[in-house]
Amino acid sequence: MRLVWENPSTAIRCPEGMSIAESALSANSGGLITPHGGALVDLMLAAEQRQDALQSCDRRIECSDRNACDVELLVVGGFSPLRGFMHQQDYESVVASHRTSSGLLFGLPIVFDSDDASIAIGDRLLLTYRGQELAIFTVESRWEPDKVKEAKGCYGTTSLEHPAVRMIAMERGRFYFGGRIQGLELPRRVFPCRTPAEVRATLPHGQDVVAFQCRNPIHRAHYELFTRALQATNVSEGGVVLVHPTCGPTQDDDIDGAVRFQTYERLAAEVNNPRIRWAYLPYSMHMAGPREALQHMIIRKNYGCTHFIIGRDMAGCKSSLSGDDFYSPYAAQDFARDNASELGMETVPSLNLVYTEEEGYVTAEHAEARGLHVRKLSGTQFRQMLRGGEEIPEWFAFRSVVEVLRAAA
Repeated sequence: MRLVWENPSTAIRCPEGMSIAESALSANSGGLITPHGGALVDLMLAAEQRQDALQSCDRRIECSDRNACDVELLVVGGFSPLRGFMHQQDYESVVASHRTSSGLLFGLPIVFDSDDASIAIGDRLLLTYRGQELAIFTVESRWEPDKVKEAKGCYGTTSLEHPAVRMIAMERGRFYFGGRIQGLELPRRVFPCRTPAEVRATLPHGQDVVAFQCRNPIHRAHYELFTRALQATNVSEGGVVLVHPTCGPTQDDDIDGAVRFQTYERLAAEVNNPRIRWAYLPYSMHMAGPREALQHMIIRKNYGCTHFIIGRDMAGCKSSLSGDDFYSPYAAQDFARDNASELGMETVPSLNLVYTEEEGYVTAEHAEARGLHVRKLSGTQFRQMLRGGEEIPEWFAFRSVVEVLRAAA
């Protein structure tokens, strides 16, 4: 199957006839939205500087999977304007108010953690990951965080039934450290992650760029969703969508990032659509609902995006005990919308699409108004059908994606 894009007629609704990309903080010469805080950070040392920097290190520290994602996004500027792990003042400010101590929006704190009590202020740590020497971390601050306060501030709950509360309580170390980072090399991953600068180089100047975030394998409804988002009234006619799924650690029962990556690659090879860009994000999900939505918007702004598709219950999660949702269905959408103008971005509400026998994918409201027959397939049913070797309907999942998932099962 080869999918071909038909360019729809789209309305443009922007100030004084300008697109959002032209009007929202686009004073930089590249013609793209200005990165968060004003400039795109690049912390990678030049090749000739690395040997001297390595000789100044006091000791080696192995990164966790989550630490390695944070180090990579710091080095390449995904967390611009941060130039290293947050100090205690910024950490506490972000926990309390989703802003750094200078007042800059930030969804979640970025800190390095360890149980090693011997790490001291002034130490220069060589951060390693699976045999690689990633970065040099100069420790400039150290503290013991109030993790109960962090959980309540960032995730809205102190319950260990929330995956991120469980993570900070049981996986993260006793101590947090802040300080500057100098990059040596990026993690070698099975899914190549282009830097913000590399992604920006692929984007059209002076046009809107709509970010699509997902932590799951790509299915037909996802494709319908992000291509239809280009028809939104607040997206310029020449705009593009950046399909930018996270491939780092997520919840324990999620499909592995390497497999998720393969599903997107297979579909990208089949799609002939000049308005789609494909890239992958080395980000560790927290399932933080509203706070996570803000964090994703900031990151995508650094990658050059002016718009962000935000779905119902984005980055939400359920109690591992009762199955109850931790966030209301529209909490993330409302929070992102309320902060979007300060970021110079716009949100694109995710359409509630359903598949109907009569008209294919339409909005749920349209299906209900016309009395159409909606077909449904839950994630649990889908996984059972995969394991049982049953035929998966193409309206739900692309055949090539199913092949990837079957091979990995």
